[in-house]
Amino acid sequence: MQISKILIAGAVIVGSYFVATQFKTASSSKDQLAVSLPQLDATGVAGQSLFAENCQACHGTNGAGTDQGPPLIHQIYRPGHHGDQAFVMAARYGVRSHHWPYGNMPKQPQVSQQDMEKIVSFVRQVQRANGVN
Repeated sequence: MQISKILIAGAVIVGSYFVATQFKTASSSKDQLAVSLPQLDATGVAGQSLFAENCQACHGTNGAGTDQGPPLIHQIYRPGHHGDQAFVMAARYGVRSHHWPYGNMPKQPQVSQQDMEKIVSFVRQVQRANGVN
């Protein structure tokens, strides 16, 4: 029983280290990921503007990441791993730092549900254009 607990704890530590090191590719503004911007639909255009106002300071231009927040154009945030609702919940409630070196994400009460739907549409369109499916 004790050995299995130690093995599980070790796996969590190693897994957390692996995920955290994956984010180092965008650990500073000078090291931002190269992100291709697709032709956006109307919802994506609205979302791009809202993203710039509310998210870009930490998550970088077009979600490329900064030293303040992880890149959203990353396989960790693909739809099958972090669904659309995960983005909405993060904005509504904030997120405790758990596998990245950026600290906690504060809640964003100024962003409405409707605005989040547009922001998520923008992020998903950019993700698809950059091979994050």
